[in-house]
Amino acid sequence: MSGILYLVATPIGNLGDFSPRGVATLEEADFIAAEDTRVSVKLLNHFGIKKPLVSYHQHNQNTAGPAILERLLAGENCALVTDAGTPAISDPGESLVALCAENGVTVQAIPGCCAMVSALAVSALATGRFTFEGFLTTNKKGRREHLQSLVGERRTMVFYEAPHKLCGTLEDLYEAFGDRKLALCRELTKLHEETRRTTLGQAVAYYRENPPKGEFVLVVAGAEPVEEAAVTLEEGVGMVLERREAGERMKDAVRQVALDTGLNRNDLYNAALKAGK
Repeated sequence: MSGILYLVATPIGNLGDFSPRGVATLEEADFIAAEDTRVSVKLLNHFGIKKPLVSYHQHNQNTAGPAILERLLAGENCALVTDAGTPAISDPGESLVALCAENGVTVQAIPGCCAMVSALAVSALATGRFTFEGFLTTNKKGRREHLQSLVGERRTMVFYEAPHKLCGTLEDLYEAFGDRKLALCRELTKLHEETRRTTLGQAVAYYRENPPKGEFVLVVAGAEPVEEAAVTLEEGVGMVLERREAGERMKDAVRQVALDTGLNRNDLYNAALKAGK
Protein backbone atom coordinates (compact mmCIF):
# COMPACT_ATOMS: atom_id res chain seq x y z
CA MET A 1 0.00 0.00 0.00
CA SER A 2 1.39 3.39 -0.99
CA GLY A 3 2.06 6.20 1.42
CA ILE A 4 0.51 9.68 1.50
CA LEU A 5 1.84 13.00 0.24
CA TYR A 6 0.92 15.73 2.73
CA LEU A 7 0.91 19.35 1.49
CA VAL A 8 1.82 21.22 4.67
CA ALA A 9 1.25 24.98 4.64
CA THR A 10 3.96 26.78 6.63
CA PRO A 11 4.05 30.31 8.10
CA ILE A 12 4.68 33.19 5.69
CA GLY A 13 6.45 35.17 8.41
CA ASN A 14 5.04 34.75 11.89
CA LEU A 15 5.89 31.31 13.30
CA GLY A 16 2.89 31.59 15.62
CA ASP A 17 0.66 30.97 12.59
CA PHE A 18 1.82 27.35 12.19
CA SER A 19 -1.10 25.06 13.05
CA PRO A 20 -0.85 22.22 15.59
CA ARG A 21 -1.95 19.84 12.82
CA GLY A 22 0.87 21.11 10.60
CA VAL A 23 3.42 20.48 13.35
CA ALA A 24 1.99 17.02 14.05
CA THR A 25 2.10 16.08 10.36
CA LEU A 26 5.79 16.99 10.10
CA GLU A 27 6.51 14.99 13.25
CA GLU A 28 4.70 11.92 11.91
CA ALA A 29 5.95 11.95 8.30
CA ASP A 30 8.71 9.54 7.31
CA PHE A 31 10.53 12.32 5.48
CA ILE A 32 10.07 15.94 4.44
CA ALA A 33 10.52 17.36 0.93
CA ALA A 34 11.54 21.01 1.12
CA GLU A 35 12.00 23.82 -1.38
CA ASP A 36 15.13 24.97 0.45
CA THR A 37 16.35 22.64 3.18
CA ARG A 38 18.35 25.47 4.78
CA VAL A 39 15.14 27.45 5.32
CA SER A 40 13.03 24.48 6.41
CA VAL A 41 15.56 23.23 8.95
CA LYS A 42 15.13 26.51 10.86
CA LEU A 43 11.38 25.86 11.07
CA LEU A 44 11.96 22.28 12.19
CA ASN A 45 14.48 23.35 14.83
CA HIS A 46 12.06 25.95 16.20
CA PHE A 47 9.43 23.27 16.79
CA GLY A 48 11.90 20.58 17.86
CA ILE A 49 11.21 18.34 14.87
CA LYS A 50 13.92 15.95 13.67
CA LYS A 51 13.11 14.31 10.33
CA PRO A 52 15.11 13.45 7.18
CA LEU A 53 14.98 16.26 4.60
CA VAL A 54 15.17 15.94 0.83
CA SER A 55 15.38 18.80 -1.63
CA TYR A 56 12.51 19.41 -4.07
CA HIS A 57 12.42 22.66 -6.06
CA GLN A 58 12.01 24.16 -9.52
CA HIS A 59 15.45 23.16 -10.75
CA ASN A 60 15.49 19.52 -9.65
CA GLN A 61 11.81 18.53 -9.84
CA ASN A 62 12.29 16.32 -12.91
CA THR A 63 14.63 14.02 -10.97
CA ALA A 64 13.52 14.63 -7.38
CA GLY A 65 9.83 14.10 -8.17
CA PRO A 66 10.18 10.50 -9.39
CA ALA A 67 12.53 9.72 -6.47
CA ILE A 68 9.91 10.97 -3.98
CA LEU A 69 7.18 9.05 -5.82
CA GLU A 70 9.21 5.83 -5.58
CA ARG A 71 9.42 6.19 -1.81
CA LEU A 72 5.69 6.97 -1.59
CA LEU A 73 4.84 3.88 -3.66
CA ALA A 74 7.02 1.87 -1.27
CA GLY A 75 4.76 2.94 1.61
CA GLU A 76 6.54 5.95 3.12
CA ASN A 77 4.66 9.17 3.97
CA CYS A 78 6.09 12.47 2.76
CA ALA A 79 5.36 16.02 3.94
CA LEU A 80 5.93 18.64 1.23
CA VAL A 81 6.76 22.18 2.37
CA THR A 82 7.79 25.39 0.65
CA ASP A 83 9.87 28.19 2.14
CA ALA A 84 6.60 29.91 3.11
CA GLY A 85 2.91 29.38 2.45
CA THR A 86 0.94 26.61 0.77
CA PRO A 87 2.74 24.05 -1.43
CA ALA A 88 1.61 23.61 -5.05
CA ILE A 89 0.22 27.17 -5.28
CA SER A 90 2.42 29.03 -7.80
CA ASP A 91 5.00 26.42 -6.80
CA PRO A 92 6.70 23.33 -8.34
CA GLY A 93 4.76 21.18 -5.87
CA GLU A 94 2.02 21.34 -8.51
CA SER A 95 4.00 18.88 -10.64
CA LEU A 96 4.54 16.47 -7.74
CA VAL A 97 0.82 16.47 -6.96
CA ALA A 98 0.05 15.65 -10.60
CA LEU A 99 2.64 12.86 -10.57
CA CYS A 100 1.09 11.36 -7.46
CA ALA A 101 -2.41 11.62 -8.91
CA GLU A 102 -1.29 9.80 -12.07
CA ASN A 103 0.14 6.97 -9.97
CA GLY A 104 -2.70 6.55 -7.51
CA VAL A 105 -0.91 8.08 -4.51
CA THR A 106 -3.17 9.85 -2.00
CA VAL A 107 -2.54 13.59 -1.58
CA GLN A 108 -3.86 15.45 1.46
CA ALA A 109 -3.78 19.18 2.17
CA ILE A 110 -2.83 20.39 5.65
CA PRO A 111 -4.23 23.94 5.37
CA GLY A 112 -2.67 27.09 6.72
CA CYS A 113 -1.07 30.29 5.50
CA CYS A 114 -1.39 31.55 1.94
CA ALA A 115 -0.18 35.05 1.04
CA MET A 116 -2.71 35.35 -1.80
CA VAL A 117 -5.73 34.79 0.44
CA SER A 118 -4.37 36.99 3.23
CA ALA A 119 -3.73 39.89 0.84
CA LEU A 120 -7.12 39.57 -0.82
CA ALA A 121 -8.84 39.62 2.56
CA VAL A 122 -7.24 42.92 3.64
CA SER A 123 -7.29 44.62 0.22
CA ALA A 124 -10.72 46.27 0.63
CA LEU A 125 -11.42 45.24 -2.98
CA ALA A 126 -14.09 42.80 -4.19
CA THR A 127 -13.41 39.26 -2.95
CA GLY A 128 -16.48 37.38 -4.22
CA ARG A 129 -14.74 36.46 -7.48
CA PHE A 130 -11.02 36.74 -8.16
CA THR A 131 -8.24 35.37 -10.36
CA PHE A 132 -4.76 34.46 -9.14
CA GLU A 133 -2.06 35.38 -11.68
CA GLY A 134 1.05 34.66 -9.57
CA PHE A 135 4.38 35.97 -10.87
CA LEU A 136 4.34 37.54 -14.33
CA THR A 137 6.85 36.24 -16.84
CA THR A 138 10.01 38.30 -17.34
CA ASN A 139 9.66 37.86 -21.12
CA LYS A 140 8.48 41.27 -22.36
CA LYS A 141 6.34 39.97 -25.21
CA GLY A 142 4.76 37.23 -23.11
CA ARG A 143 4.08 39.66 -20.28
CA ARG A 144 2.47 42.20 -22.61
CA GLU A 145 0.25 39.54 -24.18
CA HIS A 146 -0.73 38.18 -20.77
CA LEU A 147 -1.72 41.60 -19.46
CA GLN A 148 -3.62 42.45 -22.64
CA SER A 149 -5.64 39.27 -22.18
CA LEU A 150 -6.66 40.55 -18.73
CA VAL A 151 -7.75 44.07 -19.75
CA GLY A 152 -11.42 43.09 -19.76
CA GLU A 153 -11.17 40.81 -16.71
CA ARG A 154 -13.87 41.92 -14.26
CA ARG A 155 -12.71 39.78 -11.35
CA THR A 156 -10.20 41.12 -8.82
CA MET A 157 -6.67 40.07 -9.86
CA VAL A 158 -3.87 38.96 -7.53
CA PHE A 159 -0.18 39.05 -8.48
CA TYR A 160 3.06 38.21 -6.62
CA GLU A 161 6.19 40.32 -7.07
CA ALA A 162 9.72 40.66 -5.72
CA PRO A 163 10.95 44.11 -4.60
CA HIS A 164 13.56 44.54 -7.35
CA LYS A 165 10.90 43.96 -10.04
CA LEU A 166 8.03 45.89 -8.45
CA CYS A 167 8.49 49.24 -10.21
CA GLY A 168 8.60 47.66 -13.66
CA THR A 169 5.57 45.53 -12.92
CA LEU A 170 3.56 48.50 -11.66
CA GLU A 171 4.41 50.43 -14.82
CA ASP A 172 3.32 47.49 -16.97
CA LEU A 173 0.06 47.13 -15.04
CA TYR A 174 -0.65 50.85 -15.37
CA GLU A 175 0.14 50.71 -19.08
CA ALA A 176 -2.31 47.83 -19.56
CA PHE A 177 -5.12 48.67 -17.14
CA GLY A 178 -5.03 52.43 -16.61
CA ASP A 179 -5.43 53.97 -13.16
CA ARG A 180 -7.22 51.10 -11.39
CA LYS A 181 -7.60 50.73 -7.63
CA LEU A 182 -4.79 48.71 -6.09
CA ALA A 183 -3.75 47.25 -2.74
CA LEU A 184 -0.05 46.55 -2.21
CA CYS A 185 0.49 44.11 0.65
CA ARG A 186 4.09 43.99 1.81
CA GLU A 187 5.79 41.56 4.21
CA LEU A 188 2.51 39.96 5.34
CA THR A 189 2.57 38.74 8.98
CA LYS A 190 6.15 39.99 9.40
CA LEU A 191 7.50 42.83 11.55
CA HIS A 192 7.20 45.46 8.81
CA GLU A 193 3.84 44.36 7.42
CA GLU A 194 2.11 47.09 5.42
CA THR A 195 -0.97 47.40 3.22
CA ARG A 196 -1.03 50.43 0.93
CA ARG A 197 -4.40 51.08 -0.72
CA THR A 198 -3.97 53.38 -3.68
CA THR A 199 -4.19 53.38 -7.49
CA LEU A 200 -1.78 52.05 -10.08
CA GLY A 201 -0.77 55.54 -11.22
CA GLN A 202 -0.15 56.75 -7.68
CA ALA A 203 1.80 53.59 -6.87
CA VAL A 204 4.07 54.08 -9.89
CA ALA A 205 4.87 57.62 -8.73
CA TYR A 206 5.34 56.61 -5.08
CA TYR A 207 7.79 53.77 -5.68
CA ARG A 208 9.84 55.81 -8.11
CA GLU A 209 10.71 57.97 -5.11
CA ASN A 210 10.64 55.26 -2.43
CA PRO A 211 12.58 52.10 -3.34
CA PRO A 212 10.45 49.04 -2.43
CA LYS A 213 11.59 46.58 0.23
CA GLY A 214 10.20 43.14 1.02
CA GLU A 215 7.98 40.70 -0.85
CA PHE A 216 4.74 42.06 -2.33
CA VAL A 217 1.28 40.79 -3.16
CA LEU A 218 -0.58 43.10 -5.57
CA VAL A 219 -4.38 43.07 -5.55
CA VAL A 220 -5.77 44.92 -8.58
CA ALA A 221 -9.40 45.88 -9.15
CA GLY A 222 -11.12 44.21 -12.08
CA ALA A 223 -12.47 46.08 -15.10
CA GLU A 224 -15.70 48.02 -14.80
CA PRO A 225 -18.53 46.67 -16.98
CA VAL A 226 -18.76 48.45 -20.33
CA GLU A 227 -21.88 48.65 -22.42
CA GLU A 228 -21.21 47.21 -25.85
CA ALA A 229 -21.43 49.57 -28.82
CA ALA A 230 -22.02 52.53 -26.49
CA VAL A 231 -19.34 54.49 -28.38
CA THR A 232 -18.46 54.19 -32.05
CA LEU A 233 -14.88 53.99 -33.27
CA GLU A 234 -15.26 57.45 -34.80
CA GLU A 235 -16.44 58.86 -31.48
CA GLY A 236 -13.59 57.13 -29.71
CA VAL A 237 -11.08 58.71 -32.08
CA GLY A 238 -12.59 62.10 -31.27
CA MET A 239 -12.08 61.42 -27.55
CA VAL A 240 -8.46 60.44 -28.19
CA LEU A 241 -7.79 63.61 -30.18
CA GLU A 242 -9.32 65.74 -27.43
CA ARG A 243 -6.91 64.19 -24.95
CA ARG A 244 -4.04 64.74 -27.39
CA GLU A 245 -4.95 68.43 -27.64
CA ALA A 246 -4.90 68.59 -23.83
CA GLY A 247 -1.28 67.40 -23.88
CA GLU A 248 -1.53 63.62 -23.37
CA ARG A 249 0.71 61.25 -25.28
CA MET A 250 -1.05 59.29 -28.00
CA LYS A 251 -0.34 55.98 -26.25
CA ASP A 252 -1.78 57.19 -22.95
CA ALA A 253 -4.83 58.74 -24.59
CA VAL A 254 -5.63 55.59 -26.57
CA ARG A 255 -5.17 53.33 -23.54
CA GLN A 256 -7.55 55.34 -21.38
CA VAL A 257 -10.23 55.77 -24.06
CA ALA A 258 -10.07 52.05 -24.84
CA LEU A 259 -10.54 51.25 -21.15
CA ASP A 260 -13.39 53.76 -20.81
CA THR A 261 -15.29 52.67 -23.91
CA GLY A 262 -14.44 49.04 -24.50
CA LEU A 263 -13.18 49.80 -28.01
CA ASN A 264 -10.37 47.66 -29.38
CA ARG A 265 -7.10 49.34 -28.47
CA ASN A 266 -5.25 48.57 -31.71
CA ASP A 267 -8.19 49.64 -33.90
CA LEU A 268 -8.48 52.85 -31.92
CA TYR A 269 -4.76 53.60 -32.15
CA ASN A 270 -4.58 53.04 -35.91
CA ALA A 271 -7.70 55.11 -36.57
CA ALA A 272 -6.46 57.94 -34.34
CA LEU A 273 -3.11 57.97 -36.16
CA LYS A 274 -4.86 58.35 -39.51
CA ALA A 275 -7.20 61.05 -38.21
CA GLY A 276 -4.35 62.98 -36.63
CA LYS A 277 -2.37 63.30 -39.84
